[in-house]
Amino acid sequence: MARRSEFVAYVCELLAPLGALRAKAMFGGWGLYADELFFAIVLDDVLYLKADDESRERFVAAAQRPFTVTMRGIEQRMDYYTVPEAALDDGDELLPWARLALAAARRKAARGTRVANRPARRRP
Repeated sequence: MARRSEFVAYVCELLAPLGALRAKAMFGGWGLYADELFFAIVLDDVLYLKADDESRERFVAAAQRPFTVTMRGIEQRMDYYTVPEAALDDGDELLPWARLALAAARRKAARGTRVANRPARRRP
């Protein structure tokens, strides 16, 4: 049976205007999808939204911190950022940030990029 998270349910409720939302348990946290585009991570009840070259500065200017993960003893930063705390209290404040993340996810999907250093699978 899938585990539940009240925080993820709350975030999904705030983000409902974005469209069809889905939360998928992954790596001890959650991945959030809107219309099947991966645009957010929730880990330890912290929401991180996707950024890219076009939107990263907005998150940085708002003093938001990036999602980091330690792999093989090396801390790596991913292009996902927290949102201002007040945005988690009000969907009207959260939605513009989420729309930036969803736009970044759409741009990535349009480019059809894969994870760096991971070759495409070849079928026999």
